[in-house]
Amino acid sequence: MKVMIIGATGLLGRPLMRQWTGAKLMGTGSRDLDIRDAARVRDIVEKDRPDWIVLAAAYTDVDGCEKDPTFAFAVNRDGVVNVANAAKSLGTKLLFLSSDYVFDGTKSMPYEINDARNPQSVYGRSKAEAELRLLEILPDACIVRTSWLFGTGGKCFPDTILKLAATRPQLDVVNDQRGCPTYTVDLAAAIIALCAKNAGGLVHACNAGECTWFDFAREIVSGAGLNTEVRPVSSAKMARPAPRPTYSVLSATSLHRYGIEMPDWNDALRRYLDERQSVSGN
Repeated sequence: MKVMIIGATGLLGRPLMRQWTGAKLMGTGSRDLDIRDAARVRDIVEKDRPDWIVLAAAYTDVDGCEKDPTFAFAVNRDGVVNVANAAKSLGTKLLFLSSDYVFDGTKSMPYEINDARNPQSVYGRSKAEAELRLLEILPDACIVRTSWLFGTGGKCFPDTILKLAATRPQLDVVNDQRGCPTYTVDLAAAIIALCAKNAGGLVHACNAGECTWFDFAREIVSGAGLNTEVRPVSSAKMARPAPRPTYSVLSATSLHRYGIEMPDWNDALRRYLDERQSVSGN
């Protein structure tokens, strides 16, 4: 099997490239391919002729999307359309990474794949529109929604918390947003398994369990053996340009249908901290 990973140098792309065995991998990063360039996308896909494309490239700066919606939609929606059209022309299967931000966060029970999209931010709208356009072009595409992604080698919530905790005696973290932290290593394994099972349609893939950002931060600081005090605050006290879903826990039912389970986020965090320490050498 030939697999092209678009976004191979990103937070998720790197573990995908490391962990995928038994396939011929072709990885493209942002320096190799700007998915806004339809002709370039078509040329690369036609040249390599993969059996699967995993589209992990995106503009994921949620507040940045709010400030520059034109760029957000050009990458997150129109870029997806370009890849989908190239895949369709060759009969290539496509797995696209989407987000919990396609939901409005008003539920109090985990979101199922058939719950209505109602994004509240530019980032969420760009992802929701990408899903809809993709399904028009490739009805059998696999759309994997995930949330609160973290991993080594890039910017993510645990990395930010650890850097701040190293220099501050207290940290204020919001305690009224609830979701599912997801370790890139575990998500990569789930994606590889989904492709092996020829998956299609919508799938929710996150580490098991749920928490608030405050809960997550407290476990990060504790797991790293730091003494920084983590204090709960409301979202109103930590206002950001883009609205965040109050509740965006994703149900794992769709993933379990493929016989795939992901570890609990606490277990994932421990492995992340070990990996981070190993990478840093400290």
